[in-house]
Amino acid sequence: MPLNERLRRSLALIALVAGIASAHAQDTATPPAPATENVTVTGLKDTEAAVSKFVGAMTVPTRAAGKLARWKDGVCPLAVGVRPEIANLLTKRLRAVAAQAGAPVNSREACPPNIEIIFTTAPQVLLDNIRVMHPILLGAFDNSAQGEQLATMRAPIQSWYITATVDLHGQVQVDGGRKGGVTMTMALPQAGYGGPATGAPDMLVMNLPDASSASTSGSRLGDGVSSAVTNVVIVADTSKLVNRDAVVLADYIAMLALAQIQPPESCQDLPSILNLFVAGCSRAAGALTPGDIAFLQALYKITGTTTVYGQRSEMMYQMNKALGAAQ
Repeated sequence: MPLNERLRRSLALIALVAGIASAHAQDTATPPAPATENVTVTGLKDTEAAVSKFVGAMTVPTRAAGKLARWKDGVCPLAVGVRPEIANLLTKRLRAVAAQAGAPVNSREACPPNIEIIFTTAPQVLLDNIRVMHPILLGAFDNSAQGEQLATMRAPIQSWYITATVDLHGQVQVDGGRKGGVTMTMALPQAGYGGPATGAPDMLVMNLPDASSASTSGSRLGDGVSSAVTNVVIVADTSKLVNRDAVVLADYIAMLALAQIQPPESCQDLPSILNLFVAGCSRAAGALTPGDIAFLQALYKITGTTTVYGQRSEMMYQMNKALGAAQ
């Protein structure tokens, strides 16, 4: 469910106003260095514990359905604010990682973007404009204070997700978007609640403008409802990325784009590209690690309609299986 054309053009205009086309931004990412081998999962006393901690810390359930969101439609990345060859490297790498993870990829060259990667020298100006003009891009929030907090740049690279809830019959409702409302009609006995009904009952009509409806199976193990990522905005602060290798940044951005992730503030035991901006982390990697790939592949294998606890358990099982086979 990509952004409509009008919204995409508006986002591009906001990005330009924020200064992404400056010479500084154009020269931030350096050309890729010679290829190096991926970091392997070694030196861990307890891989299963590291995997459990990683899955628990990195997975973020959606607010509406409380499930882990994945791409349902094919991903189509767009990168702006860097030289064309760097932008091409970023989008090509993201597509390749998506295919490796098992995520859907839009193969059309002129597809409507649903992942906007923006390099800018003024990230907060960009986010302030998005908060005012297109707050839906920030994801679901309840009030202006939460919106302001969401639209605060705190890291060199951050991501914001639009997610949707998909019900038993495939009906899609954007989380945090404008709801169609629900109207409920109930029959009331003429003699009052619990009394004998005589003749046609009175009808009580309730209009709930802020409610939404979804068809479910009613099972506790799987209610038939799943969550999907429909759009991702990734903002990179070029002032904090000077001389960073473009391949490293591409791998980091791919992780943020393919899973709803809150990057760690503390060093994760499992070696990961997501440790890249954690100060003093000895397990930071310069490329996607086997653990990162196992995480993404596990995410796209889980049962979408089960509980978040079941989904996390499935991910841990799949990751331990993959990493055990790799060692």
